[in-house]
Amino acid sequence: MDLTISAEDLVLMRRAKEFAEGFLFPQEEELEMSGRLPPETLARLRHAVVAQGLNGINHSREDGGQGLTIFQQTLVNEELGKATGALWAIVWHPAYPLRFGTAEQKRDYLMPSCQGTRRGAFAITEPGAGSDPRLVQTRADRRGGKYYLSGEKWFVTTGDHADYLIVHAHVDGDPDKPTLFLVDKDRPGVRIKRIPKFMHTYVFGHPEFLFEEVELDEGKVLGGIGQGFELTKDWFVEARLQIAANCLGAAIRATETANRYAGERVQFGRLIRDFQAIEFMLADMAVEIMAAKSLIYRVAWEIDHGTDRKLMHARASAVKLHASEMAGRVIDKALQILGGRGYMRENPVERLYRDIRVDRIWEGTSEIQRAIIAGQIKKRGLAAYTNWGSLP
Repeated sequence: MDLTISAEDLVLMRRAKEFAEGFLFPQEEELEMSGRLPPETLARLRHAVVAQGLNGINHSREDGGQGLTIFQQTLVNEELGKATGALWAIVWHPAYPLRFGTAEQKRDYLMPSCQGTRRGAFAITEPGAGSDPRLVQTRADRRGGKYYLSGEKWFVTTGDHADYLIVHAHVDGDPDKPTLFLVDKDRPGVRIKRIPKFMHTYVFGHPEFLFEEVELDEGKVLGGIGQGFELTKDWFVEARLQIAANCLGAAIRATETANRYAGERVQFGRLIRDFQAIEFMLADMAVEIMAAKSLIYRVAWEIDHGTDRKLMHARASAVKLHASEMAGRVIDKALQILGGRGYMRENPVERLYRDIRVDRIWEGTSEIQRAIIAGQIKKRGLAAYTNWGSLP
């Protein structure tokens, strides 16, 4: 078994690292202090994404993307995850379900999204529906060959910046007909209710949307009627792996920052790294990162090599659970090593500490991931998690 990263992939990883450090890191403090980046800065970053070949990395070249494998995407997302303020979101990943669109939908939504001339946002969560999508109240009533969309969506990440939404709704209010709709934001009846403030700083917003009898034709159905939940689950796999890779990058940057500080800070006549309390924390952090990286890389590689779809879902939950909780533990230790400096917003570790907390909530809470894993153990046995490859 060859676990060596290819020369080609190392070049890709270096390119992502240089982009993060050269284009994203310099924006961190301005974003943190002002809460937003100027339009001209966003435009410059958008052009840089295309120039660096990082646009649409999760879609095929035929659809306007870069055609990267899941493993290659993981390498890129690890480097981008080191940026604070969720600046990794500058690099767009058009929603996975778009690859199942019609030729017209790909032309009008997917290809321009890959090229950066359009941007979408996924709208599924509601005031009364989060972990249980069957509780979704947003409905699309069919009348006279049209659909009329009504409801409310929360936490629509990047919804303020997007020009269209992918809305999860129940056709005729039937939870057995979950369906995705492509909704242009300028359609009559679409409006932002408010843009809440959150614990972390995020380069874009998470608005709440209201849909009031938004008229849509058949061409706005993405996939088939009733396929919305399955398409959303497949999107969750990609999103959970991206979150895991981002968490890995965040943990690495925090550890590198704490390690440098421990090698410079002198107390009681000694570098603080020479105190066992500090060196043991650094050792634990390094081991946590190594274990998480091994797991993330393994599962990404397996998906590229044809892992069973259901097993892929099962393992993506394990990866997201472990990586998000690992990052919380590691970054907490990094902040402790930095002491008061780690509590200053000008320090990247302080920002990462707040940024990373949401990763145990969105795209499925840690508790939901545990429920999925436990369910898979009941159905498949422990082998889904304890065996390597196809061993019985």
